[in-house]
Amino acid sequence: MIERDVVDRIMSAANIVEVISDYVTLKRKGANFQACCPFHNEKTPSFVVSPSKGLFKCFGCGKAGNAVTFVMEHESISYPEALKIVAKKYGIEVREREMTEEDIRRNDNRESMFALNSWISEYFIRYMQENKDEGLPVGMSYFSSKRGFSATTIRKFGLGMCPSGGDRMTRDAIAAGYKEEFLLATGLTLKRESDGRLYDRFRERVMFPIHNISGRIVGFGGRTMRTDKSVAKYQNSPESEIYNKSYELYGLYFAKKAIQQADYAIMVEGYTDVISMHQAGVENVVASSGTSLTIEQIRLIRRFTNNLTIIYDSDAAGIKASLRGIDLVLKEGMNVRVVLLPEGDDPDSFARANRATEVQSYIAKHEQDFITFKAQLLLKEAADDPIKRSTVTTDIVNSISQIPDNIKRSMFIAQCSKIMDVDQNLLISEVARRRMMSLGDSEAEAFIRRQQQQIRRESGYYTQQYPSNLQPTESVQDLEIVEPTASAQTLEKEIIYYLLKYGDHNYEKLESGEIIKFNVAREIVSQIDNDGLVLKNPIYEQIMAIYRVALSENRLPSQTEIVNNTNPELCTTAVDILTLDDNYIESEIWSQKDMHSLSESEMLSTGIPKLLWLYKAKVTLSRIAEINQRLASDSLTEDEFETLLIELTNLNRLKVSISNHLGRTLI
Repeated sequence: MIERDVVDRIMSAANIVEVISDYVTLKRKGANFQACCPFHNEKTPSFVVSPSKGLFKCFGCGKAGNAVTFVMEHESISYPEALKIVAKKYGIEVREREMTEEDIRRNDNRESMFALNSWISEYFIRYMQENKDEGLPVGMSYFSSKRGFSATTIRKFGLGMCPSGGDRMTRDAIAAGYKEEFLLATGLTLKRESDGRLYDRFRERVMFPIHNISGRIVGFGGRTMRTDKSVAKYQNSPESEIYNKSYELYGLYFAKKAIQQADYAIMVEGYTDVISMHQAGVENVVASSGTSLTIEQIRLIRRFTNNLTIIYDSDAAGIKASLRGIDLVLKEGMNVRVVLLPEGDDPDSFARANRATEVQSYIAKHEQDFITFKAQLLLKEAADDPIKRSTVTTDIVNSISQIPDNIKRSMFIAQCSKIMDVDQNLLISEVARRRMMSLGDSEAEAFIRRQQQQIRRESGYYTQQYPSNLQPTESVQDLEIVEPTASAQTLEKEIIYYLLKYGDHNYEKLESGEIIKFNVAREIVSQIDNDGLVLKNPIYEQIMAIYRVALSENRLPSQTEIVNNTNPELCTTAVDILTLDDNYIESEIWSQKDMHSLSESEMLSTGIPKLLWLYKAKVTLSRIAEINQRLASDSLTEDEFETLLIELTNLNRLKVSISNHLGRTLI
């Protein structure tokens, strides 16, 4: 853990223009700097850096933050790692919490393994490019002549070769000062049980280093140059302290920027598929390296995009074996599409035979949603056999049931109904059943209760159950009905907007014949706290907490204090709100005419009270809805029922009071 005073020193030292200039060419425009955004493709600069405020904001894609969160976002690393990078730039020593001896030993071992892998990678490269007996005629010839990789591509991916001869690499590594224990721990070297002799795992193989998301080499893949059928064509590093194949995607380090810019990732199978696609100019490509797609790998991709296109060759058996991966992608809430390559092609050969525009055009023209693809693939075998068709339908329904989003799920159900010629209501019921089966007992019971309560509400059950002596005394049922159109989320955002942008401003109001001065921050915080309200958005509530603490110390927090908060999500949210245009407001507080005709003082004295009353209205209506739901339940005791009904009566009175302040009736 990095100490708070060290974090403060880093934030104070960090010049946001200097930090971002290491990654992007900035041009001055007035008091600020501009550039084309590094997070998405654009021709007109919309990425703005404000040195005075210490923040950046892209008005195209919405990315925003401070110097540290920029590094965090650009490098796709954790917040502490980004802090260390910025600290190193300014010569600040970062000391984290005291580590135990075991922590130190483990950390030292990991660093030793990374150092060894880095040296070995260079060793493989040198051997392939300098050895005239085997490296050049075998290794380099394979990559350049057979695979068609250019010198630039070979250098980019660090391709090399491990010597033949049994233990040559191991002997050279030990002679260079690397320890046997780490050669064994990384799996680069093996030991015979019979005589204890060491030998090279990857002997006589061309080598593909595997980089993690930060660019460090965690393992290797090797392809044999022997024609012996008894020798496995590909062999990978075993799992180790630094390498877990389920958590790595080959090529992601080289593809992450392109994935962000294109807003979709392409998934292929092997090393050469990725490399050939990159060489062709299609760089948003990664591979699972022959392993089944895992949840961890999917979540790695989701850090950069929510869209995944999987490319398959025409091998039907191989496709079926990998279909489970599609269900995992769907379960993570991602959008997945599938492309089938022409007969006889794989991504490697297809990329070598076509230019980037042709590859991209083919993908755009032939990609299908998973329902269409799965149906076409499986129905070829099912033909008109009703039993096989029902099996296909069940398979597709199971995939649909993995989708967490209700709207997407309903759309795919409708599509499945058309393709498979099955009644849509039947599919809806089956998908719901499968989703409920996947829930735990408590979640399933809650699901059933919600369904029962919905039926009761629609039938008017709970209104018929009110005891006559406890009917609400101040009903608004006969009055004109108006519901606030702004959501609670929008109103909360506006509360934070005024807090951040105008918290240190004052306004005046006439109350009981006297002009009273109000501070914006104090009024907002006191009104929220006096009614015992908590903002539902956790980041907004954290910002409120910062103001509560500062006000208790009889001060106001500065914008810099908020923007440089150690929580990167809070920082990004604050910057996003601070850089909003004053005309952004979506609620009913202002018409655009009002915004341009009122002075700042008039705007605050009218807007702040109205905003807070609207928010109270929304919270009150939400609580009334919750109580109505609970009243519809059979599980309530009489005491619970009466308590809730009394609260409902009081809330209805409050609703009338809010209506009077807002000048209209609420539902």
